Amino acid sequence: MIRIFSLIIFLLFPLIISAQTEARLLRFPAIHDNQIVFTYAGDLYTVSDQGGIARKITNHDGYEMFARFSPDGEQLAFTAQYDGNTEVYLMPAHGGVPKRLTYTATLGRDDIGDRMGPNNMVMTWKHDNRTMVFRSRMKSYNDFNGSLFTVDTAGNMPEQIPVPRGGFCSFSPDDKKMAYNRIFREFRTWKRYRGGMADDIWIYDFATKKIENITNNPAQDIIPMWYESKIYFLSDRDELKRMNLYVYDLDTKNTDRLTDYKEFDIKFPSLGKKAIVYEYGGYIYKFDLASRQSEKINIRFAEDMLTGRDGIISVNKNVTNFEIAPDGNRALFGARGDVFTVPQKYGVTRNLTLTSGVHERNSKWSPDGKW
Repeated sequence: MIRIFSLIIFLLFPLIISAQTEARLLRFPAIHDNQIVFTYAGDLYTVSDQGGIARKITNHDGYEMFARFSPDGEQLAFTAQYDGNTEVYLMPAHGGVPKRLTYTATLGRDDIGDRMGPNNMVMTWKHDNRTMVFRSRMKSYNDFNGSLFTVDTAGNMPEQIPVPRGGFCSFSPDDKKMAYNRIFREFRTWKRYRGGMADDIWIYDFATKKIENITNNPAQDIIPMWYESKIYFLSDRDELKRMNLYVYDLDTKNTDRLTDYKEFDIKFPSLGKKAIVYEYGGYIYKFDLASRQSEKINIRFAEDMLTGRDGIISVNKNVTNFEIAPDGNRALFGARGDVFTVPQKYGVTRNLTLTSGVHERNSKWSPDGKW
């Protein structure tokens, strides 16, 4: 009998990241003055807006994401999974003990891999320096819909913003109005979407309870960022068919395109006092509001990166397919993207593919057992 329950193999992971090496897949940046915070490998890091070696400020098996500086730059609100659920937390901007602010539940998945995005995502701060806004499904009947809530730094009960549903948002300088998306689909993989869930940017007036659509076109207009008398946002409306940065002037009602990217979409921009930071092609870029110029931030890491080390891993629970050899002496298994043969009782386990960047699966013996 083939003993698959004891299958333990060596998986050799190439050392992708070495000391002080520039990395990619840097996510969800935010900026305050000359400091940038972002997510890398599920943890939060800070770095100068001039680049350099990043400093890790969280270290947990769960995911920490969507960090946002308070208006004075002293605190960070972010979404994390310290206690299981994806909730809103607060910590000093230089690092410290996270304080949990929300206690909710979700109807289903609420992690970063969900196509509707994680639950309880921190969106922004109000200008009072004590109130933050997050998007939650705590009152939704399904995972497709979320609403905007406020919570204060003391962790009092969240209050729903009086709009039926919402996504990314930003407040006017006096906090009397809010620019927001009514639909949230930034984690969907459909690009150049022009259907019924294509988003516009709306302005909600808290005093009059009226809303105004300021974009109103078939393309995706998302992630508004209110700065003085202008609203910056992403759109794929023009001939480039890529998410680029635009600006809408509240006085003139004119819209201008500010970037001309053709290869990738801009992802998850965030507004600071003088600049906007965003993802592009896995790197972080900074757009200067005064000069209207973008530059790549060269970010390096200098730490042990334990997940990049070689190691011994049991794949008993990761087997995707198996087959017995025609002579019955060996078995063929697929696990973690590689193909292995295992002896019936004694002998060597062989990794036939040993590729770290390719996923092999659905392996089969030839009828004569030679292939």
